[in-house]
Amino acid sequence: MPSLKEIKTRIASVNSTRKITSAMKMVASSKLHHAQVAIENMLPYENMLEHILKTFLISTSDSNTPFDVVRPVNRIALVVFSSNSSLCGGFNANIIKTAQGVIEDYYAKGLTKDDIIIYPIGRKIAEKVEKMGMWSAGTYLSLADKPNSEICREIAVEVQRLWMEGEVDKVELIYHHFKSAGSQILTRKTLLPIDLEAELTENKERELTSIVATKKSQDYLKKHGQQSEEKKNLQDLRPLNDNFIVEPSLKKVLTSLIPRQLHLMVYTALLDSNASEHAARMVAMQTATDNADELLRNLKLQYNKSRQAAITSELLDIVGGTVNN
Repeated sequence: MPSLKEIKTRIASVNSTRKITSAMKMVASSKLHHAQVAIENMLPYENMLEHILKTFLISTSDSNTPFDVVRPVNRIALVVFSSNSSLCGGFNANIIKTAQGVIEDYYAKGLTKDDIIIYPIGRKIAEKVEKMGMWSAGTYLSLADKPNSEICREIAVEVQRLWMEGEVDKVELIYHHFKSAGSQILTRKTLLPIDLEAELTENKERELTSIVATKKSQDYLKKHGQQSEEKKNLQDLRPLNDNFIVEPSLKKVLTSLIPRQLHLMVYTALLDSNASEHAARMVAMQTATDNADELLRNLKLQYNKSRQAAITSELLDIVGGTVNN
């Protein structure tokens, strides 16, 4: 059994650790409040813009934009979001594990290390990429602590250029989606090509005669729209909600809208990851504080028992000495 001095020293040590975890929990809570406000303000705007863009591309059969063309995947780019610091539970471990799983999936499809470009946002994933010997597109350590819209725009512009020049065939985002302070959802999202099928996930694929625009119906219109013998049938097939009035021109609208949407998707993922990090750290520090409280209770109980045993032993010695005299 440890001595009273050893127990007292350990109680002081646990008390000191508890003060640190409690302070870190309060700091994370304060940072989470600001990060949560930022993502709650940005997310509805980004979601609505994405919905408008995808609906517009689905409903406009003559858009002919290269951004929604699915190509055979020979080279990919991954934008992975982590944190710069630790003490946030399994936040970074989950991101790294997911990224490794995605890389292994592409390895199984025949890709090599040279075919995968990684944009590491945060020190933890950057260190892992370097350790794995992967191709890193740069260091973006400052973004993990201080989200910056301009740097996100630069990343979006660069991956857009790689896509247009055919240097990559797919771009994916891997990050934590902030659902609540106690729930952060690992998300793997396709940035390029623009995933039009995702817009129809809830309603699934509809018939060609549906009054709602679908990718399937528009593909049919693109392939057969110029055949005069089917003009009458095409009028029946054409969805009712594709009557967009585009000004000044379709090309100019898409040229402006798509880069803005790509920028906002990257920036929103960064804000999501930032809020998730602070939430994970707050929960981890709260758990550590609770564990410290439980440990202190057990140590104090052990200290009191040992102290009582020592007092009882001394009293017995005194009584025994008195009887002998």
